[in-house]
Amino acid sequence: MKVVVLGCGGSAGVPMVGGEDGGGDWGDCDPSEPRNRRTRSSILLQMDNGEAVLIDTGPDLRAQLLAQRISRFQSIIYTHGHSDHVDGINEVRAVNRVIGQPIKAYGTAEVLAEIEQRFSFVFKPWKPPGFFRAVLEAHPFEIGKETAIGSYAFTFIEQQHGYAGSSGVRCGNFAYSTDVVELSEQSLNVLEGVDTWIVDCFQLTPHVAHAWLDRVMEWRERIKPRRTILTHMGVAMDWASLCAILPDGVEPAYDGLSIDLPDPPRANNQQVA
Repeated sequence: MKVVVLGCGGSAGVPMVGGEDGGGDWGDCDPSEPRNRRTRSSILLQMDNGEAVLIDTGPDLRAQLLAQRISRFQSIIYTHGHSDHVDGINEVRAVNRVIGQPIKAYGTAEVLAEIEQRFSFVFKPWKPPGFFRAVLEAHPFEIGKETAIGSYAFTFIEQQHGYAGSSGVRCGNFAYSTDVVELSEQSLNVLEGVDTWIVDCFQLTPHVAHAWLDRVMEWRERIKPRRTILTHMGVAMDWASLCAILPDGVEPAYDGLSIDLPDPPRANNQQVA
């Protein structure tokens, strides 16, 4: 399995719109370091059998797919309904056209209902031929229950994201926890044993809705992943400065980071949602 980080920025990206000359607000990030230029957070899992699963459709999706030369995936997981993780949903029409079929969309029933309320036309049944709009098929999952997406087993993790919830994702020895500020003991138990963990770390100091560096370090000590990769980073998180202070086994993500991992376990046919 290959994990591709399509974007690792917060809801406003880096740089944020603004700045003295209108060219962008970089905060503490060095504009000359290309790894500080961050689009909204999303990843793609490319499986060894050719299947691919996208996690979230942020507003930068088209540019992300073009930058990473990705044109095919069969499934999308939605971690939650916030705009910076959903609003690129119309861009999947191009992928519908490439693969010639609807794309399966996974999320909690509440999240899928929220997205369908905002983008109802995307979830209307497909009438072939052709795709004049994006076409998704809703497949609700239950937190904590193993679910098959394509040929592979996934487990979804309850997360607290400030005033809302979100879903973490575990697939084999890999886990993804974006947009999270609190993890219950039960959720930490599900994360135990992961080899590689991509986790929300918006800034260095405490935040009401996102994890910060000390909190991630506390979780890391509990979970003990071999590799911890920080994502959903804001303008306080300069790439080189982070590399200078982070311990071995912890690193900041960057747009386009590619991670090679063993293929995860296959799912049983009767588990397919």
